[in-house]
Amino acid sequence: MAASKTVLSFDYGTKSIGVAVGNDLTGSASLLPALKAQDGTPDWQQIAKLIADWQPQLLLVGLPLNMDGSEQDFTSRTRKFANRLHGRFGLPVAFHDERLSTADARSRLFAEGGYRNLSKDKVDSLSAQIIFEGWYEQQS
Repeated sequence: MAASKTVLSFDYGTKSIGVAVGNDLTGSASLLPALKAQDGTPDWQQIAKLIADWQPQLLLVGLPLNMDGSEQDFTSRTRKFANRLHGRFGLPVAFHDERLSTADARSRLFAEGGYRNLSKDKVDSLSAQIIFEGWYEQQS
């Protein structure tokens, strides 16, 4: 039986990057605080600290696609972020279609606590958790 893998999951955005940490044995992920970004550029030291703290074997990035599955303008920026992750940290990077993750995150948070619960940080990190869950389902 293969050892379990820790996976850091990212929901990339220009102002905020949602983060969750998951495990491919349990199939569950926990929310981590979203990272601030400056026009899409994260604080790489914060990401380095997350990687040092969690020791992931895989970095997972949500890939924004149009509803028909085609790529959009933002898709290439997201791929660039993923390439930089790989280049800086040397870890494998996987993509997962994030098509309804933000809408799903908003509806889950709203169901839990109404509008008060819809802070951008929470939405982004829950989106990262949903990206992990979708990826995990495809693995099994």
